[in-house]
Amino acid sequence: MLEKDNLGKTYHDATKHSYLSVQIDPNYVDASTQPVAFKVYPKFYRRVQLNLNNPVHSFIWLTSAVTFEKVYQDVPDKLRVNPSAGALYPTEVYVQIRGIPGTVDGIYHLEVENNCLTLIYELIDDGLESYIIPGRSIKGCIFLISCVYYRSSWKYQDRSLRYCFLDSGHHLGAVAASAYLHSKDIQLIFDFDKLALNTDLGFENKEFVTAAVISGEEQERQIRRLRLKIPFVCGTDYFEANQLIENSYQVTAVQRSHPQLLEQPQFNFDKDKFHQTVWNRRSVRRFRKQLISQEDYLYILQQLEQPIPSENFEEIEIYSVVHRVEGMSPGLYKGTHLLKSGNFSEKTGYLCVNQAFARDCAVTFFFVSDYINYQTAMQFAGFLGQKIYLVSNYLNIDCSGIGAYYDDETQEFLETTKDVLYGIAIGK
Repeated sequence: MLEKDNLGKTYHDATKHSYLSVQIDPNYVDASTQPVAFKVYPKFYRRVQLNLNNPVHSFIWLTSAVTFEKVYQDVPDKLRVNPSAGALYPTEVYVQIRGIPGTVDGIYHLEVENNCLTLIYELIDDGLESYIIPGRSIKGCIFLISCVYYRSSWKYQDRSLRYCFLDSGHHLGAVAASAYLHSKDIQLIFDFDKLALNTDLGFENKEFVTAAVISGEEQERQIRRLRLKIPFVCGTDYFEANQLIENSYQVTAVQRSHPQLLEQPQFNFDKDKFHQTVWNRRSVRRFRKQLISQEDYLYILQQLEQPIPSENFEEIEIYSVVHRVEGMSPGLYKGTHLLKSGNFSEKTGYLCVNQAFARDCAVTFFFVSDYINYQTAMQFAGFLGQKIYLVSNYLNIDCSGIGAYYDDETQEFLETTKDVLYGIAIGK
């Protein structure tokens, strides 16, 4: 088992890619063995069909909606508002609803495939607040993001915990986008008793909570913990345990992040256009080596400076490898400051495990951090990645996340001692 003192650093170092490691283990999988990507509770559970004319239902629905379906090798893929590494979708969403007229106070599972809420626990004087914000009660919604990790480890093996945390951050970004469109303030919470909540939600070792989102009126009130355990339902049709992932999740779930003051972002998007952007967001796998405007690039950087609405904080530094931006010299930048000039498109493509889209895009972003809490830092990186997706697509610029790169060589290229958490490519 990992030592708690090492926390996320031990896991991160143990799952680094290198040119040699990728050649030794190219990680081929049999697509016919992929576990199911949707969790469904038994048919006798009470369900509420989401009515998009109801503002609360619409808000919840848009956090996770299926927006497109395609068939790949005779297998249908249901794409959603939130991107996911390999379109494996390990994240699940649960919503506690309290004090909303016409809805039973309870904890619901968001059944994404069928656009409904499944009531899995009815509240009395208990609830999620006791685990997340003790001494307070929320009249409104509490979202929980969880990960069914085998959906990802089936393909990505030990490194999949990285993707689970990044996907969780993307899903939080999808919640934030829906909140913006529905004129709601939210608060992301990362530091709470996740291990106790996993137990009481009946997740066993097959699913784990990563973050919570509060949207509603906060009241001073003592709420007790769930009086009953929720019956276990597995989120995959079969399961293979990974001890490194399970141990690494547990030791990184107990470390506290930096504190910060809660501050809401101030965006000024055209909401009709932004709604279409959320709906049409896609990951692209090919770029055409075309320029983007300097104005658009600087606008994306400006939006990344908007605060993340949380009292928990991990600093994420963003490097930009500029390949094709009008009026800007190609090179490595931090913000708008040129660190070293040169055409690094071939180098960037190589660093990203020889993926052509990292070579042919206009800009490749890399997120680095000297974190305290690995879970929070990775989710911050995913949240910022979701912001780049939506702002870029809003500007008619395409985007793709990059979770595979040669860790040490990328770190050396960036000339940083901080861990590289994520990459994002944008372009035409």
